[in-house]
Amino acid sequence: MTDTPIRRALISVSDKTGLIELGRFLVGRGVEILSTGGSAKALRDAGVAVTEVADHTGFPEMLDGRVKTLHPKVHGGILGIRGNAGHEAAMASHGIPPIDLVVVNLYPFESTVAKGADFETCIENIDIGGPSLIRGAAKNHEGVTVVVDPADYASVIAEMEAHGGATTLVLRRRLAALAYARTGAYDALISNWFAAQVDEPFPRAYAVGGTLRQTLRYGENPHQRAAFYVNGERPGVATARQLQGKELSYNNLNDTDAAFELAAEFDQPTIAIIKHANPCGVATGADLRKAYEQALACDPVSAFGGIVAMNRRLDAATAAEIVKIFTEVVIAPEVDDDAIALFAAKKNLRLLVTGGMPDPTAPGMAVRALAGGLLLQSRDNGRVARADLKVVTKRQPTERELDDLLFAFRVCKHVKSNAIIYVKDGATVGIGAGQMSRVDSSRIASWKAAEAAKAIGAAQPATIGSVVASDAFFPFADGLLAAAEAGATAVIQPGGSVRDDEVIAAADEKGLAMVFTGMRHFRH
Repeated sequence: MTDTPIRRALISVSDKTGLIELGRFLVGRGVEILSTGGSAKALRDAGVAVTEVADHTGFPEMLDGRVKTLHPKVHGGILGIRGNAGHEAAMASHGIPPIDLVVVNLYPFESTVAKGADFETCIENIDIGGPSLIRGAAKNHEGVTVVVDPADYASVIAEMEAHGGATTLVLRRRLAALAYARTGAYDALISNWFAAQVDEPFPRAYAVGGTLRQTLRYGENPHQRAAFYVNGERPGVATARQLQGKELSYNNLNDTDAAFELAAEFDQPTIAIIKHANPCGVATGADLRKAYEQALACDPVSAFGGIVAMNRRLDAATAAEIVKIFTEVVIAPEVDDDAIALFAAKKNLRLLVTGGMPDPTAPGMAVRALAGGLLLQSRDNGRVARADLKVVTKRQPTERELDDLLFAFRVCKHVKSNAIIYVKDGATVGIGAGQMSRVDSSRIASWKAAEAAKAIGAAQPATIGSVVASDAFFPFADGLLAAAEAGATAVIQPGGSVRDDEVIAAADEKGLAMVFTGMRHFRH
């Protein structure tokens, strides 16, 4: 069977986008429409002839609408194989006419959860009949067309117009694949939400699902295929509107997410500049412009072609500074019209507006693919406060040093291990990332600071008088000594090494203040 005429359609939708236009088209082609509840009312109010499913089955809706389409006269009409003599005889014997088109989208469980609804409300928004109809129609796609997204109405209408009221097998198979993807993602969301409700973060089976947001030109490299899927409402690249600029790439999306999550860590006006998923400058300031200038000063060379994220509404003064160098992406919760006008001259710059900031302390799961499996862990939402710090050296840190130590350790969470961060006056001044040894990260961060000083003609590197953070303990004193040589006066690290006493002694010998956090921030 290739082309299949559509004579009878079942429509039951939560999202009524395009419903009236579709209904009018179908009736114009002589198609009988079966429908339920709100869908039937919307069609009827628009003058579209509808047969209630209850009239079709002879069985009323009941149990507060939980039972509407769960009836043999509905599912038999969908699942009966066209051209199968036995199926057709059974359908005729029981008065079951075939249903050729199933248009269903599901109860809005995702948005209900995102709104923070209570447990009972979320449960009531779990669709039962809808997934059954969709899966049945997709299974029998040889003779049934299934549509789960209003975006596909136009394809169905075009095919029916081109094929005398019928659809082709090619289209029906494509729509069936989309249908199973939709029910799979829907069930994945429900199962993971339910597991969280019963405090079982790692259930026996874990499902991953999402909705296609964008097919990308390629992945990390041109020979790799890639796409962007969304599966939640966390503010960021998944919720962002792109106001200008060319299409985002795989690497753009990955880097932009890293930048925005880092900027969200801070309450004061903050700028994070990211390159290859690592920060090359982070700073807080009295305003965004000052924060940007300080963040850029950390590593102005690496910032070229980077990603700029902020945790405040982007104003024109900050935008005027950003456009002075080439920037790939700018992401902000909101943007002033004057800033938008400034960016308009930079046609290749992508400008994203998210509508809000993510909560860095919120729970969540991070998933990573391995060959033949998945690694699943809770998001690193850990935070260290002043009360958590343990001073382990003879010298106590000053108030200024404590502020910078906490800032540096929070940045550490977003830098690839091994991570060493030098900070002075609320701004990074040297960053060492992703090295195989911690002492190398210390030295690289110091070298980068020296290069930045040369670039602006400073008399000395900004690491002189800075503090330093390490994402994990110093296994030997060499990394700490390298930081002391760079001019750091205070250190923050998790502690926990078998050589902690040796490292503490080295800090005391150099006159450094050092605090332990008891919390590590590896990022691989």
